Amino acid sequence: MASQHERDDNLWFDGDAGPVVRPYAMTSGRTEPVAGTFDLIAFVVATGPAGMVGVSAIPEHLSIVELCQRPTSVAEVAAHLNLPLGTVRVLLGDLLDRGLVVMREPQPMPEQYGEHLFRAVIDGLRAL
Repeated sequence: MASQHERDDNLWFDGDAGPVVRPYAMTSGRTEPVAGTFDLIAFVVATGPAGMVGVSAIPEHLSIVELCQRPTSVAEVAAHLNLPLGTVRVLLGDLLDRGLVVMREPQPMPEQYGEHLFRAVIDGLRAL
């Protein structure tokens, strides 16, 4: 009969999944990006093809550059890679630092869209 320890180990092992890499291993334990802040709705765009990443990069760096050939939000990158947002921010910071991606922060709402405009929209919707 298997011991409790052996049963517990089997709960964390799935032969079909292959090797599991924890997010902190991808970032070498870092929790903050070396460059950039990466707001959830900021757009990231690769500066060139994925082949520019280099052989020293981790697979996630390559995946990000491939994904960001068109403008992609930070939230989308995290969702596509199925990684925590903090991990993705660190990986994006690495790529930004190496010049492999550029970031476009969301633009603040212009002053002209003040409360008066929102009131007019609400009044218009109520009139319907």
